[in-house]
Amino acid sequence: MPYDVNDPALRDTFLRTGFSAALAGLAESSVAGWGRMGPQEMVEHLIWALEVSTGRVTVACHTPAEELPPLKRFLLSNRPSPREFMNPALTGGLPPLRHPSLPAAKAALEAALSGFLDRPSEGLQTHPVFGPLSHEEWHRMHYKHFHHHLEQFGLGAGG
Repeated sequence: MPYDVNDPALRDTFLRTGFSAALAGLAESSVAGWGRMGPQEMVEHLIWALEVSTGRVTVACHTPAEELPPLKRFLLSNRPSPREFMNPALTGGLPPLRHPSLPAAKAALEAALSGFLDRPSEGLQTHPVFGPLSHEEWHRMHYKHFHHHLEQFGLGAGG
């Protein structure tokens, strides 16, 4: 699948169908090419990001206000997320797993993603790096973020 964060239809198709197809290849035995997350930790991390984007979880932005404009430009650019990026909300370590298994976590991720796509939140929701984001900006962020983690586990999403 081609990678283009500026194509709303492509983003939507990827988030609705392409991501799920690629995620099907993730197994308990999958090994990350970089980073410290295991397969279920990565899936639950994406659930958490969706919960932040819908306002179910609130976080503070750790980025100084004067640094937000270039970060927003990155969000609008077609550049993929860099490897080894450390979310400041997770510098203390990954949270404990919330789901009993990888299949249960994948099902919860699918439900959270459907909720984000089918019931857009109103107003702005704060991202720990990018600051307050609209639904459209979160859509871009999830596109980049999901591609990033599929690539992390060699699940070839393009990009």
